[in-house]
Amino acid sequence: MTPPENAVRTRADRPVRPIDETTPHQTDEQPFDHPGAFPAEVPPVAVDFGQAAEVTAKTVSSPTGKIPTTFAGDALAGTADTSLGDTPTSTGIGTRGAGAVTAAGDSAAPRATVATASGRAVPRMSAGWAVFHVPRVGTSAAVAGGTVVSLAPGLLPRTPSAQAILTALMVLIGLGLAAILRMALRWTRFGIEQLPRGRVPALVVGMTLVGAAMSYAEHWQNTLRATMGVEGIGAGYWVRWLAWTVPLVAAVVALARGVRWVVRRSGPVRSIAAGVALVLAGQLVIVPTVVQWRRAAYAAANSSVDPELPQPDSPARSGSPASMASWPSLGAEGRKFVAGTPARTVRVYVGVNSAPDLDSRVALAIRELERTGGLQRRNLVVTVPTGSGWIDSDAAKGLDARFGGDVALVGLQYSDAPSWVTFVFGRGAAEESARALFRAVEQRISALPDPPKLYIYGQSLGALGGSAVFTDDADQDRRTCGALWAGPPAGQVHHGRATVLANASDPVVHWSPALLWRAPDLTGTRPDAPVPHWLPVISFLQTTADLLGALNAPPGHGHRYGADQGTVLPGC
Repeated sequence: MTPPENAVRTRADRPVRPIDETTPHQTDEQPFDHPGAFPAEVPPVAVDFGQAAEVTAKTVSSPTGKIPTTFAGDALAGTADTSLGDTPTSTGIGTRGAGAVTAAGDSAAPRATVATASGRAVPRMSAGWAVFHVPRVGTSAAVAGGTVVSLAPGLLPRTPSAQAILTALMVLIGLGLAAILRMALRWTRFGIEQLPRGRVPALVVGMTLVGAAMSYAEHWQNTLRATMGVEGIGAGYWVRWLAWTVPLVAAVVALARGVRWVVRRSGPVRSIAAGVALVLAGQLVIVPTVVQWRRAAYAAANSSVDPELPQPDSPARSGSPASMASWPSLGAEGRKFVAGTPARTVRVYVGVNSAPDLDSRVALAIRELERTGGLQRRNLVVTVPTGSGWIDSDAAKGLDARFGGDVALVGLQYSDAPSWVTFVFGRGAAEESARALFRAVEQRISALPDPPKLYIYGQSLGALGGSAVFTDDADQDRRTCGALWAGPPAGQVHHGRATVLANASDPVVHWSPALLWRAPDLTGTRPDAPVPHWLPVISFLQTTADLLGALNAPPGHGHRYGADQGTVLPGC
């Protein structure tokens, strides 16, 4: 069959549609045997398949004139060099964007120049066979900005893995914000793609800022570590940091792209339906299951008895054979408290499993004080534990030293969950428990002819719970001989005659939502280490990250307080 005169042929001699010189788009399979099909010069033209990207191809010579060919793709960008012979050769780059096809003579065509929708060339860097597309301006800014924020000065020394987690989180937040901004600019027809010439400068500036931030972070970390007696960091620290950060960011980005692919494949209706179903499943099934699982884990940890921890045999201790509060019922932290030294101190402790409810536990604590002879001691300290029931052993030793052993300590567990969980979800339990115990002890000793002097002590969440016993400073001073609060969150305790121990490096003392917009009040804190200047938002993020390692600091720093918790307790 003879093709019509106005038809052209491909290399496979297949007829294709007629080509008119005024046609705005060219096909991606160019004719080579029809000299009249193209003019001598044709400007580069892009075919848009939905991505609004454009590729310009360098013009090359052929027997029929100069033949430019361009295409735009959404999923694959590449370049293809086609010789005048029968065998084409091509190279492709698996990157979302645009590519170019060129026809050449006997030698390969020059590399194509990638352009954006505005027609401006996008920079590329090549090294041998590899071609690296310079990141968008927004991507460079997000990665550099997130990294710089994560490396801002903190309160405590930080391990490479902890720093990597913070860096990955900040970079991912930055990438998310950049994506949202990019979408908004596209909707207004002003996209970041219109700034291709800024990609290389943005990359260079970003890398410079990250390098400077790393240098200053190393200086700050080494200053903190020298003050706290911890070994400094060097190049190995940053290698491990990078080895953690890159996989974390890559994994989350890959997951996000996978979700986006599923959403695009499913369509808007199915995606919305799936999202609603997932939210309902989370609220009705996943969240309750996780909460129940964690509660069971906390309860199991609290009930677990350490065989290496000896049960006290002194009748002056709860949990002893003579005690009305059994050894297993005291909980993991209660057993450590009553088994501590020195042995001359009366230590009474009632766990959440020692009695069925709060009133019963309070009554049991009073009976235990009577049984152990605690009411006959000259000094009685109500110790309010943290969320898990922990009472600092250093504080107990300091109180023993403060009163020469003539003291009784009494504590009441109100939760078996970690302090941060109780602080967020059950802070009221700490306050209610402290009020009930203090009131009962106060009433009981008021009936004694020679009552002991009454004190109160609490650390962290225990400080908040203990301070909640009183209405104000005057009420606290009137009802106690002395009070000591160690590491109170954001310093939110009554002062009066109380002694407040707060390390300047303790993130618990710094942290509060108000840290987002105002500097913390560090009045009365101990200057145990350098404190970074407050910066809006950034200081809040850095302090939040430091909370995770607050108890891992060396003694006397961070959220770790020593025997001075007892020795500096004020008197009447």
